[in-house]
Amino acid sequence: MPLYIDGYVVPVPKRKLDAYRRLARKSGKVWIKHGALEYMESVADDVKKGKVTSFPQSVKIKRGEVVVFSYIVYKSRAHRDRVNKKVMNDPMFANMDMKDMPFDGMRMFWGGFKPLVHFKAEN
Repeated sequence: MPLYIDGYVVPVPKRKLDAYRRLARKSGKVWIKHGALEYMESVADDVKKGKVTSFPQSVKIKRGEVVVFSYIVYKSRAHRDRVNKKVMNDPMFANMDMKDMPFDGMRMFWGGFKPLVHFKAEN
């Protein structure tokens, strides 16, 4: 199956990490409800500031913040487009004010990716 992945990196103030987790749980349920195959939000645990580039530098990390890396998996890019249209029209997102987010959306970055190599463990 050809997959498609949306990836996100966002700085989150440590003091707002619980609020971000609550938002992520609700968001994940909405994406899955509308057809996403997988939804993952993960907080930096072993990321160092690099000399040239790094996750902390990519979002211009500030004191008291942590990097969150997230991804959503879809069947294809067309499937992603259909799912995201439904998600953005979902009442949870349609009425959301970006000013109320527990992160700085101006330093968030994202993009869509076609898998190059994919291995999955057999259960």
